This record gives sequence, C-alpha cells and structure tokens, in this order.
Amino acid sequence: MREIKCECGHVNPVGTVLCEACGRPIEGNQHLDGNNNKKLLNMRYDGTARRSQTYNKSIIDKIWSFFSSVKVGVWLIVIALVASMVGTIFPQEMYIPANAISRNPSIYYEDQYGIFGLIFYQLGFHNLYTSWWYLVIIALIGISLVICSLDRFIPLFKALRHQKAKKHISFLSRQRLYSETKVVSNEEINLLKTNLKKQRFKIKVENGHLLAEKNRFSRWGPYVNHIGLIIILLAAILRVLPFFYMEEYVWVREEQKPIVIPGTKGQYYIENKDFILETHSEEDDRFEAAIAQEGMIPSNFQTDIVVYQSGEKSVPGAEAELEPILDDSVRMNKPAKFDKYTVYQSGYQLNEFTSMTFKIHETSDSEEVALDTFTVDLAAPEPEYNLENGFRVVVDKYYPDYYLDNNGIPASETNFPRNPAYVFIVYPPNSDVAEVSFVGIGRNIDATGENNYKLGIEDFEMHDVSGLTVKYDRSLPLFGLGAAIFMIGVIQGMYWQHRRIWIHPTENGILMAGHTNKNWFGIKKDIENAIEGTNITMVEDQQELDEK
Repeated sequence: MREIKCECGHVNPVGTVLCEACGRPIEGNQHLDGNNNKKLLNMRYDGTARRSQTYNKSIIDKIWSFFSSVKVGVWLIVIALVASMVGTIFPQEMYIPANAISRNPSIYYEDQYGIFGLIFYQLGFHNLYTSWWYLVIIALIGISLVICSLDRFIPLFKALRHQKAKKHISFLSRQRLYSETKVVSNEEINLLKTNLKKQRFKIKVENGHLLAEKNRFSRWGPYVNHIGLIIILLAAILRVLPFFYMEEYVWVREEQKPIVIPGTKGQYYIENKDFILETHSEEDDRFEAAIAQEGMIPSNFQTDIVVYQSGEKSVPGAEAELEPILDDSVRMNKPAKFDKYTVYQSGYQLNEFTSMTFKIHETSDSEEVALDTFTVDLAAPEPEYNLENGFRVVVDKYYPDYYLDNNGIPASETNFPRNPAYVFIVYPPNSDVAEVSFVGIGRNIDATGENNYKLGIEDFEMHDVSGLTVKYDRSLPLFGLGAAIFMIGVIQGMYWQHRRIWIHPTENGILMAGHTNKNWFGIKKDIENAIEGTNITMVEDQQELDEK
C-alpha cells in the first residue's frame, strides 16, 4: 500500500490520521462538522497508523485484525464468564461428596441431577477449568490481549517517543484546550518555562516552538495491566501440566501399611497411624439444635501421619526401603508439608470393614459347627481360597458397598468396603460340583435352595479411613507476579495523567494548546499556575464552548 506524504514533506504510513511530524490532519479528522463548526481532533493513539486498520490482504492480516478488535476480546471474556457461571450450577468432580468420590461421574451427575446433570457432564462442565475447550477460550483471550496491546502500543510508543515541539496551527487550534495571545514578551515566555519546570514538566524547544510534557509513563498503564493479565492467564493454562500443579485425593486406612502417594511416581509413601474424631458436647447450647438434627457435630478431625521416602532398590523387583521424613498431625485448616507437597485433611469414613472371616458348615447342622474358615482382606480380596479341609472357595462377585439398583440388580455404590457382599462358589472336597451362595451383612442366600454347605460371617475387623488431599502448586508465584504487575498498571494509569502543553510563536504573540488523556481540570490548573505573573491568555475548553 502506498504511503501518505504530508504537506510538510513527511512521509506517513497508510492509515495515519495525524501527520507524525507536524500533526496536520490527513484523513478521518475533517476540519468541520455537520454544522460547519470547527471539529476537535481525534487524539486517540495520537493519530498513528495501526496495523489492524492498515493491512487486510493476507490471512495473517485478517487474523491480526480479528483479534485486535476490543469487541472480540470482550465477547471472549463474556463467554468465559458464562461458562464459569454454568460450571458452578453443580459441583465440580473434585467436590463430589466423599462417599461418592469413586463413582463414575456420569452416573453421579445423572443420578443426582437427572437429565441436566447428564448434559452438564457430557459438555465437560464437571471438569470445567481443565477441559480443553475452556483452556482454548483462555488461550484466545490471551492472544487477543497480546495482539490488542501490540497493535496499539507500538504505534503510540513511536509517536510519543519522536514528538516534535513544532506543530501545525490546525493541530493546535483543534485541541480541546486552546488560546491565542496577541502580544507576549520574552520575559513572560521565560517565566512560563520556569513555572512549567517547577511543576515537573519536561521542556523541549524547537525554533522557538515549545513542548512541555510530564507523566508520559502513565499512558503505559493499560498495557502493564495487559501484561499482568497475560501472566495470570498463562499461569491458569500451565496448571494442566503436572510440573506446575498436582492435586490427588487418597484414602488412607488406619494401621495399614504405607501406601504410595498418587502423582509422586512411587517416591513417597504415607501411613495413617491414627485417626481422631472429636465432637461438640451435647451440653453446648451453641450446637444444641444442630446436634438434635444431625446427631453429631465434629469439632475436630485429624490424622496422625507418617510420610516415607522411597530409597533405591538394591535388587530389581524388590521392595524399596522406606525412610520416614515426616511425622505430623493433619487437621482441618492445619495442613502438613514435606518437600514441595502439602497434605490436607479433606474427609473421613468411620467404621469401614478391614477384613471378614467366613465359616463353612453343613446346612443340616443345627449347631452350625464350622468345618473350615477363611479370612478375606477387603482391601485386596483374593480370587480363590484353598482351605485345609479340602474346600475350594472362588470369589465370583464382590460388591464393596452393596446396593440394588433401579432394576433390582446388585451393584456397588462405591469402591470402599462399607457394606460388603459376595457371590461365592464353593467346591466341596473331592468334588467338581459347585454350590453358589450370596453372603453379606444380614444376608445369606442359597441361590438354588439345594446347597449342602452354608457360608456365614464368623468375625470381622473394622477401622477408620482418612481422606487426604496431597497437592503442590508451582503456578502460585506466577499468579502473584501477574496480580502485582496488574496492580502496578492500575496505579500507574489511575493516579497519574499524561499532560502536554504546546506553545507556538506568532509574529508578536503565541498560540497555546493543551491535551491530556484524562483529568482536564488538572491540566487547566497546571496551565493556570504556569501563566501566573504573565499576560498570557488562559486556555478555553472548546468542547464546553461547543456544548453551550
């Protein structure tokens, strides 16, 4: 595209509104409005050419133009906000109640919230902040911020960096603040300069023309805001990477051998030495109504944990030696820390079954004398048990948390042994004829009614289970840095204003014009203080005059 040559001889890029050298209007700033009145200049970005409004031929130009639009950025933010609001209608997957945490999310949402819950799950709102489409929206907002900033910052920076004191009369006369003084002495001009310097204006002189400027840095406040927002968005996106963020929920049973902490690649193990639950007294008047309704109100629940670090394995396949590195108590709002990880007390389950001992006896035996017994570890039941009396018991079905679904079919509500039930296949000694039995708490069903042997629960052990959240977050420093930079930009643009005053000498007097990006009252006071003690005419607000 061809460049535009101003009457002053300066060659401007296509799309320029005000000449970069003299400020003479080139295009888009006609001298008169519809009523033939003098029209004030559009000083946005100092009339410089922006790339998005200059080039529109290649696909890159079109993409740049699209994302440089403020409307596009606003709509992307609106979409992200609406999605975030929809994501709060039902709990996120990580906040599903502890007694259902292991269930398939699609089952949970549909069971709890019906068709709306199923739609919520299928659209990915159950894991909103890590879903690919939400992260794409966040990334597009970041791209829009970057392109919007570059599209405006670069031309504005160039325009303000290479300002000239000498400006065309039409540039001055069409500023909002303007005045003409017929006669001015050199002493008065020198006093004007001195007063401006006292107010911390930087003075630039060019052939008698003067430019007084201060607080230019405030113009970069919005762009500093954008840098802070971009860092915050980047931190949000980086949280999907395991290096930056990890959060795992683990159930740890009392007095169970140490288990590996998920997400640590087998480097750390955790053990639950004891779980302690304390409740508010029924005599406490503050909780009398709540206790009457709920039956029990916890005042504290904590887990005494030991964290181990795995050592090197001396023999391939052998268990690594565990070295204790932390012995601490985890309470609500009082996490424990080790290495880069933090352990939070997040939930608990009382009286969960640890193991169950079953006995086999003849159905005709009224005294139910055990012919043999076997014990099932409910955390890891074996598929088959070969007993000393010659019996062989196969675990055909295992329902850790037994219930009947809507179709009357046995199922497990969770993966935790809270209400265990089994389908056992029993092979008597020296026989290949199997008998099927269904055994659970308060249930002992002979599937055929012709069994010669019966299974029953002889004994069981129970324990408490603590739900712990183990996490680390390396993105927090980035969030903090982004927030700090954003606040610097807010302060930078809010408490300072970019103010400029131009002095144009005439035959015996001067023309004066002033401009600021905001706070016109403030620059008027600066000009009033600068001309104090002189006969220079005070500037008039031409916008107010036009409105009158």
